[in-house]
This record gives sequence, structure tokens and C-alpha cells, in this order.
Amino acid sequence: MRALKRITLFSIMALFIMTGFAMAQQMPNPYGPNVNLATAKKAAAAAAAEAAKLKINVVIAVVDTGGNLVYLERFDVVQWGSVDVAVNKAKSSVMFKRPTKAFENILSSGGNMTYLTLDGIRAIEGGVPIIENGKIIGAVGVSGGSSAQDGVVARAGAAVVQ
Repeated sequence: MRALKRITLFSIMALFIMTGFAMAQQMPNPYGPNVNLATAKKAAAAAAAEAAKLKINVVIAVVDTGGNLVYLERFDVVQWGSVDVAVNKAKSSVMFKRPTKAFENILSSGGNMTYLTLDGIRAIEGGVPIIENGKIIGAVGVSGGSSAQDGVVARAGAAVVQ
């Protein structure tokens, strides 16, 4: 079943290339070593501080380069649905090597709606790759505020890692 999903995904991607549809511009950065727990906590702390400054309650998820959850922080009064949304934003960002805002921009400008059919795409702002020494080591995903607020919080978390 997993092999069938992969074949389907690769077929769809090949179709986009053959028909001239281009994906949102991915970051040229290669993947590096996975984000460690200390760095994930540092990114989440910076994101949490930004959320507190904005006076919003959020869930902050940090994933490694394989999209595996490394760290999750949930403010006390956030809706439960935001947990999965934050994790999925982070996964989408790291899997496709770009902020999830790139997909949101394509869809909001009337772009290719078939992006919504690809496994792993979350076309809503709030997922941002974490880059260290020029390499993607993971991603931050945030949910709980508006998509724009989630993006601000996620960028603050990713920005503390250089």
C-alpha cells in the first residue's frame, strides 16, 4: 500500500513537470543533520515568546528532516485540533523544503489547485524550515492564531537557529 502511494505521488509530480506546472520555489538548501532536542526547545521557546507578545495561544511543533516530531509545546487553552495542524505544517515545510506560505500564495492567487491532492501539502501559512549552517535541519509548525500570526510565530522560532 505504501509503495502504491509513492508511485502515485511520483506519477503526479511527473505529470506536473510534463504539463509545465511548476511547484512553488523550493529552497536550494540541502538537508543537514537532524535538529536535536536542545535546538528544538530553543526554537520553540523563541516561538512561544513571540506568541505571548502577540497575545495568542498556539501549538508549536518542531520536526526533524524526516518529518518526525522532536518537540511539541501546547499552550493551555488551545483547541485540540491545532496539535495535528501544527505538526502537519512542520512536516509539509520540511518535506517540500519551503515555508507553507508558498503553497498558500499559489492557491490564493488562483494557481494550480491540484496541490491540494498531494500527500503532505498543507497550503496554509505557519510552517517554516529551520536552517543551520545553510542546511535544513528540521521545521517549525504553528497553529492556533490566524495563518498570518502562525507564520510570524513560526519564523521567530526558526530564526533563532543560525
